[in-house]
Amino acid sequence: MAEWQAQRKSRDDRLAAGGAFAKGKLVSPGDTTALLEAVIRPGDRVCLEGDNQKQADFLAACLSRADPGRLHDLHIVQSGIVLPEHIDLFEKGIAKKLDFSYSGPQGGAIARVLNAGKIELGAIHTYIELFARYFVDLTPHVALTVARAADRHGNLYMGPNTEDSPAVIEATSFKQGIVIAQVNELMDTLPRVDIPGDRVDYVIVTPKPFYVEPLFTRDPASITEMHILAGMMAIKGIYAEYGIKRLNHGIGYNTAAIELLLPTFAEKLGLKGKIATHWALNPHPTLIPAIESGWVKQIHSFGSEVGMDEYMRARPDIYFTGRDGSMSSNRMYCQVAGLYATDLFIGSTLQIDLQGNSSTVTTDRIAGFGGAPNMGSDPHGRRHPSDAWLKAGREANDGNPQLMRGRKLVVQLVESFSEKMVPVFVEKLDSLELAKKLKLELAPVMIYGDDVTHIVSEEGIANLLLCRTPEEREQAIRGIAGFTEVGRKRDRAMVERLRARKIIQRPEDLGINPLDAQRGLLAAQSIKELMHWSGNLYAPPSKFRNW
Repeated sequence: MAEWQAQRKSRDDRLAAGGAFAKGKLVSPGDTTALLEAVIRPGDRVCLEGDNQKQADFLAACLSRADPGRLHDLHIVQSGIVLPEHIDLFEKGIAKKLDFSYSGPQGGAIARVLNAGKIELGAIHTYIELFARYFVDLTPHVALTVARAADRHGNLYMGPNTEDSPAVIEATSFKQGIVIAQVNELMDTLPRVDIPGDRVDYVIVTPKPFYVEPLFTRDPASITEMHILAGMMAIKGIYAEYGIKRLNHGIGYNTAAIELLLPTFAEKLGLKGKIATHWALNPHPTLIPAIESGWVKQIHSFGSEVGMDEYMRARPDIYFTGRDGSMSSNRMYCQVAGLYATDLFIGSTLQIDLQGNSSTVTTDRIAGFGGAPNMGSDPHGRRHPSDAWLKAGREANDGNPQLMRGRKLVVQLVESFSEKMVPVFVEKLDSLELAKKLKLELAPVMIYGDDVTHIVSEEGIANLLLCRTPEEREQAIRGIAGFTEVGRKRDRAMVERLRARKIIQRPEDLGINPLDAQRGLLAAQSIKELMHWSGNLYAPPSKFRNW
């Protein structure tokens, strides 16, 4: 006879074992490692948040101190491998298999441990892809989550950084898994209930607040004239050309430059109200001047940003905020918005090849992809038109006009050389060689070339929508690849023909004088000026304060 209650029985057994360390739902911080050893089983799928910014750092440290004789061969299924403790789990043998999305500061360590054979890699996912698999074949047995506050019933208040928590907790709780939350404080009445207490099994009030990475803060002082020139070209050659109103920016100084050029350079072009009004975007401090000068109408965010709480509270017309005044970010919702509801994604990469394929996975660094493959893809399921989407579709179309579909604009904004003069443009992605070395069935490509519509470098814009042959596409990319080896191998005559067809556009073709790309064009040239723009509501993290 079939057994229909096995998962519920497993949950009851785990709760019975964990109950020895709990008073109601509350667990003493000193008992946390023992609790984890009691409720987690060898081979379990465990999600340890591990988000883009918000970190269950106390739970990570406690799990890394577990006895590998009791806890081993765990399958970690979390979006962000960000903390050193996340790597420790694999080095100590507590964890064995990994499915993730983003590694950022641990990109080098991931490569080292993977090459040492201590990680069995499932896949490098996009965020939506990993969240989706939580509900299909990567459902966590145990979720270790993090919140600002809880009450004694286990209700959780996340504050502005809800991020991955709702997706992770629902998938775990409703499949009879165990949910453990670390919180900064216990409150009698919460400002808002983000997660109902019936989905939370244990709560631990930690000795210090959880870590939040100021991932999206870019100091305007570090923006160069090259960033400004590329930003000017992107605004005039793409944003204005297509009338981009709904968009997402990736992380980086190039896109920060664009945000700071909106109230100045773009204002002089008469573009206010015509571009950059509706955003799927984290609360970038560099967007404050554009908000304050009336450019931005609305922003929905994946996560929050350190120091932006009071500014967002004071701008409810712009941000999605609750009755308590706090923003409630949600990565799954915002990723879906960025995939289907925006007309443009613009971001950067570590490498891009002759077909426009790009990756942030290189020989010695596996940074993951985050949401870029979702933001930077043309969603074939989209059915609503917009002027920008239809114009891009017309440019790409070479088939039956009655069945023409639009195209999402996917822009790679890069410098021809990255740090230490490493070329960004390459003949072949490092990720292909890595896949061969690690015997991966799928090479880790971040954004496939057939999704990329434009590449912008300091040398100009390549409009890949207008290319009609693979040769034209290759020469369009070579034509803006600067003094890299890829750029030096261009067919100069063909590049000039592509330029005549506006497939390649130089700054002068757009009426932009490179000598005008001066830092004086930036609406704010320092973190302190961003703070002043905000009316002193923005409170920069201490590491960005130099006054």
